[in-house]
Amino acid sequence: MRRRELLLFATAMMAARPLRAQQKTMPVVGYLSTFSPPADPGDLTRDPIAQGLSEAGYTLGENVAFDPRWARGNYDRLPGLAADLVSRKVDLIVTMGGTPSALAAKDATSTIPVVFTNVGDPVGIGLVASLARPGGNLTGFSNISAELTAKLFELLTELVPRARLFALLVNPNNGNSERIISYSQEAAHVKGVQLAVLKASTEGEIDAAFTSFVKLSAGGLVVGSDPFFHSRRGQLLALASRHAVPAIYAVRQYAALGGLISYGIDEAAFNRQAGMYAGRILKGAKPADLPVQQPTTFELVVNLKTAQALGLTVPPSILARADEVIE
Repeated sequence: MRRRELLLFATAMMAARPLRAQQKTMPVVGYLSTFSPPADPGDLTRDPIAQGLSEAGYTLGENVAFDPRWARGNYDRLPGLAADLVSRKVDLIVTMGGTPSALAAKDATSTIPVVFTNVGDPVGIGLVASLARPGGNLTGFSNISAELTAKLFELLTELVPRARLFALLVNPNNGNSERIISYSQEAAHVKGVQLAVLKASTEGEIDAAFTSFVKLSAGGLVVGSDPFFHSRRGQLLALASRHAVPAIYAVRQYAALGGLISYGIDEAAFNRQAGMYAGRILKGAKPADLPVQQPTTFELVVNLKTAQALGLTVPPSILARADEVIE
């Protein structure tokens, strides 16, 4: 019996060697996200990054693996999560959720390739040397969120043309917030209206910001693009509804879930392209040689049901430009 057990053990070890070798050669993509994990882990196979990798010839679970890290909306966790991925010697890191996760990855490694997504100003914050030639171990996709803020402001003033005071909500912990404020102030000046800047980086501060909005009797609210805000979109939408706040957002999901209006990039399409970039790098391309991409198409979504609840009439000029009208 003992001899038989030894033979079975040896056979199992021999069979395991090719498997271990296969696992070792399968590239591992570190997935650094400011968001929370999906309720169903299987959802990662339907993630736009995974779809882009598939288009580049890498199928999740077959010839590429994800090693995800989730900050759950807490930016302070990102440096430690990035360092953990580096210590595990992943082959590449994809960052999700904008500037905070991209900066954490940059600080954690100068050798592992990094593909970032949704970063507002990658040159200004020091991620890359230039858009055309990034020059280091990072490349990716910029959402030009600060520049888009002026467009958000313009749309909101069309919706509530009689308002003379508007508010902007930003997260001071986001490295792009000062640029968002600057563009918003310039847009307010052009429109000849006043702008109040409200800041929030916690759930409690979001509540306080809406209390301040009500006290100011502002006519509308621009919600700045921010991963933490996106993770708290349910809270933001509930507060906007409770206080009857005409608000505009930079992400389509807000309008789809009951927000008044949104204008921004097609994030799913952009993230799919980031997955394709990751695939090219796994095949040997260098991040330094892959230009940072900027969006060329944007989505305008209007929720007519919410507009009616707020007593607003959406101008034909906005409806004519809308990519989607929710009734």
